[in-house]
Amino acid sequence: MTRAPQTSREHTSASPLGGARSRGSDAPPPRTVEVHPHGLLLQRGEGQDEVLPLWVGAMHYWRHAPEQWGPCLDAMKAMGLRVVDTYIPWGVHETAHGTFDFGENFARLDVTRFMRLCAERGLHVVARPGPHINAELTYFGLPERVVWDPECQARTPRNNPVVLPIVPTAFPVPSYASDAFHDEAALWFEAVGRVLAPLQYPHGPIVMWQIDNEGALYFRDGPYDQDYHPDAVRLFRSFLREKYSSAKSLRDAWNEPNVTFATAVPPQRFDAKTADELARHMDWVEFHEHLLASAMARFAKALENAGCASVPTMHNLPLGEAATALNPGRIAQVVDLVGLDYYHPANPKHHLTILRRTGELAARCQGIRVPPYGAEVGAGFPPFFAPLDDKDSLYTLVSALAYGLRGFNLYMAVDRDRWVGAPIDEHGLPRRLADDYHALIEALDRVKFNTLRRRAPVRLVVPRALRRLSRATHAFGPVTPTLFNVAGAGPLESCLEDDLGLTEGTGGIEGHAPAAPIAGESFVRAFERALLARGVPFAYAGGEALAASIEGASWVVCTTAGGLKRDVLDTLRDAQARGAAVTIGPTVPQRDGSMRVLDRPHDVSGLDVESLDDPSRADALVARFVEQLGLPTFPADPATVYVTVHEDEQGTPRVAFVMNPEPEAVLATVGLGTPARAIVDLLPHTREAARIEPSTAGGSGASPTFVVEVPARTARMFAIEV
Repeated sequence: MTRAPQTSREHTSASPLGGARSRGSDAPPPRTVEVHPHGLLLQRGEGQDEVLPLWVGAMHYWRHAPEQWGPCLDAMKAMGLRVVDTYIPWGVHETAHGTFDFGENFARLDVTRFMRLCAERGLHVVARPGPHINAELTYFGLPERVVWDPECQARTPRNNPVVLPIVPTAFPVPSYASDAFHDEAALWFEAVGRVLAPLQYPHGPIVMWQIDNEGALYFRDGPYDQDYHPDAVRLFRSFLREKYSSAKSLRDAWNEPNVTFATAVPPQRFDAKTADELARHMDWVEFHEHLLASAMARFAKALENAGCASVPTMHNLPLGEAATALNPGRIAQVVDLVGLDYYHPANPKHHLTILRRTGELAARCQGIRVPPYGAEVGAGFPPFFAPLDDKDSLYTLVSALAYGLRGFNLYMAVDRDRWVGAPIDEHGLPRRLADDYHALIEALDRVKFNTLRRRAPVRLVVPRALRRLSRATHAFGPVTPTLFNVAGAGPLESCLEDDLGLTEGTGGIEGHAPAAPIAGESFVRAFERALLARGVPFAYAGGEALAASIEGASWVVCTTAGGLKRDVLDTLRDAQARGAAVTIGPTVPQRDGSMRVLDRPHDVSGLDVESLDDPSRADALVARFVEQLGLPTFPADPATVYVTVHEDEQGTPRVAFVMNPEPEAVLATVGLGTPARAIVDLLPHTREAARIEPSTAGGSGASPTFVVEVPARTARMFAIEV
């Protein structure tokens, strides 16, 4: 087959985040697997390369008797899965400091044997050695001696250990900056490499490594929770030196006449009273992003040094990632694939969460030519979380596919301790849900779904600076902003209401302008409502991968509340030069992305600035651009039903999804924006005919409509006959 151009992270002499790469004779070996827009490219040579779809399922070998491994793997393969995802738990394999059991004493720990059983069945493996894995393990899979080592512990502003209050045992979390912790992790990776490096493709089944896990500061990710470890403070000061270059620039930004890079102290709480006092806080929350990306670079280098460098790396972002310090643009500079976790109930509020998260993931991934990947898509739940039933699990996966996901890992595919409801039990016996997943994977294969794309010509942009400001001005102290995000809330519900002088001209009662995060959120949500009402496909975009995330857009809507980096406007202007319409608002900010007063005003000439004082203005603009730009529309009646359409590489519609997150079944009338002859049910959920012809033929250029029954909390998938 023809190989796609290499677009994943290249092996260069230095990481963009300072994690030096090997040079000369120490250069890493050639890659035998590469990330491909449709999955993973297995390089076999002589025109025999193969793209492996990422239909993945999780099984934890050490939680099962070895005699159960074969039956469980057989059941996974029978379900249609191609890849086995497994953690490799440091704290389980380490028997004493520097001593590891990989099956020599305890058969359950013979990970090499488990990997060979996978290979015998033609199953590939995603190996996840941490160092942090969570996996519902006590200490999140870390050795107890490491979490209780003061040199490894993250620190609060008062120099206390940062304790995670989690069942079954609260524990102090490691510092992502601690040199002592990174040294310990490197020794663990060396042990893993001795055992598993020889099993990388093509010599074994391993096709991808995961770097760490859900790196959101161990869920103690409030802006002033951590990290005040001495190594973190040193890194913060180095970050400031790189950002500001001169002490004068730092003093001007912080409005502190005597501060130097050697004496700069991180803020310990939000104490800004005016916008002029925000820069120090914005630097601190940006530093958290730098800290995590730098840590991932160090882990990646340690894994490379351990001989584990011939296949790609990945990292998974947890629920509520938009409110954490995880910056996917920066993480993607040091790992090859950045995916998302999904654990959502099937209801209207969480449907919108899936729409927003997946659309943003898909837009970014399509721009950098990697597959949008659900690194953990819940199939069941841990018993100390809110329960998810079979409908929740299946609806979340299918609706995420509908909004752009092109690969997934069922977590868990096989049941185990501290888990409820996987489709395969711990003995390898499939449950009823396994049939549903089998039918879904068969349907995905039938239409070559991993090669299709959902076209979203409208992008709603939330700049990274506004998300940083949301973190810094979070109003609920020790209650992490991520918790609000997971619950479907955001800046509207969780940010301080004081505007600090940032939002002049954005409406509100005189003297009480809304805070910038609230104004910005209100702006994009007004357009979201208007686009949904007309069935116009859109996706969120933003962050430091903005150029990639708006590639191919016909209309870009960007909120500019608070402050804005100049390069955001440069990127928007470039998109406009390529033919996209660009709308910004609700005002033109007078500050940069760190909330510093600009030395010269932002140049917005040629851009459409909308104050949106009247929210109905958003609907009028959507109507105008539907007509002016010929935007596709996929209307649905009732409006509680959602529709997406997926095209092949030639732009021909091939698959449609119709989703009903409501608790009652509906009879829906939907338009697919194409002169389809019929739609064919790929996942039968009702008694109606498998092939549905249009209810109206359409006239005057209108596309036909279809009447479909959609059961409660169900997403239906149809092949489109054109």
